[in-house]
Amino acid sequence: MNNPFVGTGVALVTPFNDDLSIDFDALKKLVRYQIDNGINFLVVQGTTGESPTLSQLEKLAVLEAVSEENNGELPIVYGVGGNDTRAIGEAVKDLPDSVDGVLSVSPYYNKPLQDGIVAHFRYVASCTHLPIILYNVPGRTSSNMSADTTLELAKINNIVAVKEASGDFAQIMEIVHGRPEGFGVLSGDDAIIMPLIAVGVDGVISVVANSLPKKFAGMVKSALEGDFVRAKELHYDLMPSTTMYFAEGNPGGVKISLEEQGLMSANMRLPLVPVSKELESAIRAETKRVLS
Repeated sequence: MNNPFVGTGVALVTPFNDDLSIDFDALKKLVRYQIDNGINFLVVQGTTGESPTLSQLEKLAVLEAVSEENNGELPIVYGVGGNDTRAIGEAVKDLPDSVDGVLSVSPYYNKPLQDGIVAHFRYVASCTHLPIILYNVPGRTSSNMSADTTLELAKINNIVAVKEASGDFAQIMEIVHGRPEGFGVLSGDDAIIMPLIAVGVDGVISVVANSLPKKFAGMVKSALEGDFVRAKELHYDLMPSTTMYFAEGNPGGVKISLEEQGLMSANMRLPLVPVSKELESAIRAETKRVLS
């Protein structure tokens, strides 16, 4: 099975009302904003969506709302990950037809050996016909999925890509160089997607694209088409926003930019707390500049 997820995917935030219930109207507005501004696929209930703080019923309600607004226009990838292999296997067996793929993070907290990571994903892959994107983010899982492990898992038919957020250029290039035909490599780091495309990466699952989809997707598209003059121009134009969005944790920064544009409130559920007033002011000013 070849990777169908190329270009810019957006890791959708979850908008909340002031009482911290889900703001479904804002969510649909956000989805439409992505569709209208060049995004290639939608990622629902990843870390950026504050998935650890949503109940299973809330997660499925978010997926339903996204699917309703999307109405088949873009592929939808749904985040199903964790550190209980059997539970993840059961979760992927019963997903709605609107889901086109699964993003599954390498098991966290347990700190499995590489053989354990392979066994985990072999089991998960056996539980669904859907294409699976592996997700390596050692900064959150405390366990790096090695290039050898990724390449071993790439042999499984419905494991179609990896989202690499290790930030390790050597590891990412080893995967790109050694991957079988049709296996995708996606960046999980907005700040380095432009240079990673130059070495063969196929796209990105982005946080920044939530609030600046047109420019971010344009940067990725230009790089994939080999126009690195334009890609570099957009990369540096977006760099201050990218840096600020992650300065005090995600998704606090990007939600300020979305609030500045009138798309939603910047509310988050605990244990996440608002960014500092100084950073908030800087993000609001930079958002105005980028969109002017």
